Amino acid sequence: MIGIIVFPGSNCEFDVQGAYQELGVEAEFVSHRETDLKNYAAVIIPGGFSYGDYLRAGAIARFSPVMSAITSYAESGGHVLGICNGFQVLTEAGLLPGALQRNTRLQFLCDEAVVRVEQTRSILTSQMTKGEEFSLPINHFEGNFTADEATLADLESHDQVVLRYVKNPNGSAHDIAGISNREGNVVGLMPHPERSGLGFGLSEYAKRLLTPVAAS
Repeated sequence: MIGIIVFPGSNCEFDVQGAYQELGVEAEFVSHRETDLKNYAAVIIPGGFSYGDYLRAGAIARFSPVMSAITSYAESGGHVLGICNGFQVLTEAGLLPGALQRNTRLQFLCDEAVVRVEQTRSILTSQMTKGEEFSLPINHFEGNFTADEATLADLESHDQVVLRYVKNPNGSAHDIAGISNREGNVVGLMPHPERSGLGFGLSEYAKRLLTPVAAS
């Protein structure tokens, strides 16, 4: 069973649930007030506008009761995936380094972007091949990943960049589309694999990305 965290303002939880139903994996919604996640094989923070993205994207969600549970869950080796706004929440909570800021052209992006697999030891990319490229939907205004040079160097040296844009759509440092923690069990990415297929079935790439997340 996968737990999909729902904050006030989340709007991609049904996309994530539908994607996993297609994969034959049961998934249920989990309130932001929940404090116990130990019965879930994986926890996913979906996209949207948690708490309206007031202050900063993900900044208020970071203080929800469920975030303490997510931190404990991640520290015990549980699989945690944050997609788009979920990525923003994970950085605000300190579960992933860096931050997400407004796109360089100050435009909301609703398109597709080609990404390249940079490492395969994370829960997201363990069924992928390093160097393969494919397209995923993007849908964000604050998807520009930023960090100081020391943090970026640390991410690169520890192989924590999981996906990189082939053609950078938002100004993200080092063309970063997704990163993991050092252990590889916590991943954040801006593209939306759960939306791949446009309602006509997940692409094979999306299936290979989402399947290992559910493996406990």
